[in-house]
Amino acid sequence: MSRKLFGLALCSLLFAPGFSTEEQQTAKIPRIGILGASAISGAARSQAIRQALREIGFIEGQNIAIEERYHEGTPDRRRRAEIAAELVRLNVDVIVVAGGDGVVRWAMDTTKTIPIVLMGQGTDPVVAGFVKSLARPGGNVTGLSNLSTHLGGKRLELFKDTVPKLVRVAILYDPAQPGTARELKEDLPPAARTLGLTLDPREVGDADSFERIFAALNKERPDGLLYLAAGALMRDNETRVAGLALKSRIPSAFANRAAVEAGGLMSYRADESDIYRRLAIYVDRILKGAKPADLPVEQPTKFELVINLNAAKQIGLTIPPNVLARADRVIR
Repeated sequence: MSRKLFGLALCSLLFAPGFSTEEQQTAKIPRIGILGASAISGAARSQAIRQALREIGFIEGQNIAIEERYHEGTPDRRRRAEIAAELVRLNVDVIVVAGGDGVVRWAMDTTKTIPIVLMGQGTDPVVAGFVKSLARPGGNVTGLSNLSTHLGGKRLELFKDTVPKLVRVAILYDPAQPGTARELKEDLPPAARTLGLTLDPREVGDADSFERIFAALNKERPDGLLYLAAGALMRDNETRVAGLALKSRIPSAFANRAAVEAGGLMSYRADESDIYRRLAIYVDRILKGAKPADLPVEQPTKFELVINLNAAKQIGLTIPPNVLARADRVIR
């Protein structure tokens, strides 16, 4: 065959229907689904996930596609299932669960084959029944457990160290969250007794509850406020509450750094940057053929204490030097 005829034949193959370069490239790009409760609280997470993936070579639109779905607080269980099913219909290769236990269950109820990667927003995945064991998950679920709902006692201890005069602590929580109920019942009371603290739980029923709660707190003047951010309602209003606490001159403790950046006094949790880095590695390994059943669920080894020194000054609080020395990050 002459060079001219060979070239024409090659071109006809490359540009024939079903063999276009564009379609070939699209077919090769893996899809990652992000499933969460709220786009408001999920926005920062999705950006952090994208950044972590970029750092190991996954560029959205070039060698990876990302689809996001959020249920936005709908109480309709059928609609929640439909939202999760949308990712399955899109034939994603991995579903990253950017939410708590409820979001994990929607994903698990929707697919038994697509790998599901936890980013540690819920309770103990073994206790919750998501995996058989941390070492051998056994199904299509693996990922991270950040121990957030198990750090309440340590968070109280650090709160007491940060505010030495702390005695009565108001606790804002959503009673509809199972992990929060366990934390209030099992983790916080023993720590409070050891530290000589009195706990004053305040139920949050909806977004309008916060103004009413702070109206009462401004009259009763607790020594501090502990915010339990489980559930979309609490996560979506976390930075708002940080601002209200600052305005009310009430020292506040949170699980998430974003709340401290918004005016909260302190936060303590597993190191977020390390969580996203490890999450990206899970996605990478699964896309390369690893089975979730064989990938152990990881627990955090790095934790982060953040102190807002500027907020402390605004509420007239002096942070002990030994606490500042222990902080991983100080906002000035």
